[in-house]
Amino acid sequence: MAQTAQEPIAASETAEKLHALEERLQALGSVMVAYSGGVDSAFLAATAHRVLGERMTAVLADSPSLARRDLEQAMAFAHTLGMPLRVISTDELDRPEYQRNDANRCFHCKTELFVAMEALGRELGFRNIAYGMNADDKRDFRPGQRAAEEHSVLAPLAEAGLTKLEVRSLAKAAGYTLWDRPAAPCLSSRVEYGRPVTREVLEQVERGEEAMRSLGFHEFRVRHHGPLARVEIARSEMPRALDMAMLDRITAELRAIGFQYVALDAAGFRSGSMNAILPVDVLLRRGA
Repeated sequence: MAQTAQEPIAASETAEKLHALEERLQALGSVMVAYSGGVDSAFLAATAHRVLGERMTAVLADSPSLARRDLEQAMAFAHTLGMPLRVISTDELDRPEYQRNDANRCFHCKTELFVAMEALGRELGFRNIAYGMNADDKRDFRPGQRAAEEHSVLAPLAEAGLTKLEVRSLAKAAGYTLWDRPAAPCLSSRVEYGRPVTREVLEQVERGEEAMRSLGFHEFRVRHHGPLARVEIARSEMPRALDMAMLDRITAELRAIGFQYVALDAAGFRSGSMNAILPVDVLLRRGA
């Protein structure tokens, strides 16, 4: 009975947060949303479109670090809603500070994006820029948050106190088919720190993950460690991966795209696993 009694309270709290989000967007009057097609930015963009109509624009950054599959899905979702969308090219891969792939890579990526959005905003008459940081993200190591702060980019989901779980729940209630889409950070996040990010490396990661998807896996990462591909698969899908015939198929697929060695990570999929090697003092900075 206690659990049943708590459920309406939780739903009510989420509804209140949604109302706060809608009021915040209405008060802005107009906004450009940094849109990647992930559930957070998609829900924010869709809500902004519902509240503001043509006074919002979703901005999708196309670069080598965005998988073609993610680009197509993001464009399809915006088209389905009739949401204003601008696709812009970003050149973070041309930045030496981004290519060297240290712990601040995301800062340089987001800086490139927000500078491009500021220029577009001046052209289109938008003063407000927002992105899809949720309340949970504040606890993670995300250097991109510092770039957002430096460019006065708003985080309406986090301001409203909406967590990742609540965003998914609201997206499901709204009928958005992407509500349960696995997190899909940029392809560069699969490359071990210190290994230069190049177009060739990103293409190899993308082809590796397409191969895993073609084998029927749903939640996974192909981590790039030079000649070694470290494959993380959700623990719920691990029994299927541990079949000897499937292991042979995974190995053959990844060797065919250029990896010399293939390792299945026994710990399974976990978001941000590359951060495990970062010094404690770096991780404590979080988004700062």
